[in-house]
Amino acid sequence: MDKIKIGIVGYGNIGKAVEKAIGQNADMEIAVILTRRPPEQIKPKTPGLQIDLIGNAPKYRDQIDVAVLCSGSARDLPEQGPAMAAIFNTVDSYDTHAKIPQYFDTLDLISRKAGKTAVISTGWDPGLFSLLRVIEESVLPVGSAYTFWGPGVSQGHSDAVRQLEGVQDARQYTIPLKAAVEKVRQGGEPQLPTREKHLRDAYVVAEEGADRERIARDIRNMPNYFADYDTKVTFISQAEMDKNHAEMPHGGFVMRNGKTAEGYRHVIEFSLKLESNPAFTASVLLAYARAAFRMNREGNVGAKTVFDIPAAYLSMRTGAELRREML
Repeated sequence: MDKIKIGIVGYGNIGKAVEKAIGQNADMEIAVILTRRPPEQIKPKTPGLQIDLIGNAPKYRDQIDVAVLCSGSARDLPEQGPAMAAIFNTVDSYDTHAKIPQYFDTLDLISRKAGKTAVISTGWDPGLFSLLRVIEESVLPVGSAYTFWGPGVSQGHSDAVRQLEGVQDARQYTIPLKAAVEKVRQGGEPQLPTREKHLRDAYVVAEEGADRERIARDIRNMPNYFADYDTKVTFISQAEMDKNHAEMPHGGFVMRNGKTAEGYRHVIEFSLKLESNPAFTASVLLAYARAAFRMNREGNVGAKTVFDIPAAYLSMRTGAELRREML
């Protein structure tokens, strides 16, 4: 069986996790790692991997079946997504929710022109949780939806903080407020403003001489990330960051309370508890990379989201196996 050739674009936490996760996907292999850093600085776990600069991506046009884009949403993916979608089939975890429609339209135009398939905004939210929200609403059309994230490290929000001037390193924890979660689990349909559902807790290592008051203000006022939340900012040393904040757990709940036609009330709740956000996100990316490859092979081009992809396209199993063992 010919394996799906994966290009890893960006070799940070997600890129490293994708490299490891490919070992659990027997139908895939790594073709190349593309990076902005000097290739000699990259030390992959897999011996003998080819490493090159992102700027040389076009020369791998015929060697990569799907490029997995592993960079951040705040600044990198808005540029890398369109650039890579003009060359390869792609999958990414773009997570700036408010800008997803614009990002989709951009990649749809570019990927259709190139005859490629671009699966955007995968991972677990956006991604799996997005799909579950649609399923819940479809089953209980009369009701209210709720999503709680955490407690855990948000990679996208942490990356957004790291992009600020004067920030050397950062971790941002999203913490659901227990009172809000319990109100929903009790079966009612409470109206919960954004600020009443989560706390944002940011730990920041500032560069020497940086204006900490300005950094804290920029974090709290950042649109699409922190402006709508109560946000705590704590400055710490790099040593403390490395000691106490190296792990990246996360998780959350997708919930819907509603009633069926007879007036019966129902609560639907799906949850995730993750020891490693990057490791889990990488596994989701690869499942959707498989789907991108299959859809493109069938001539289904353009931008796609989790809403557009049949579950069978994610699995290594055949249709017969799925019907026999999973249905």
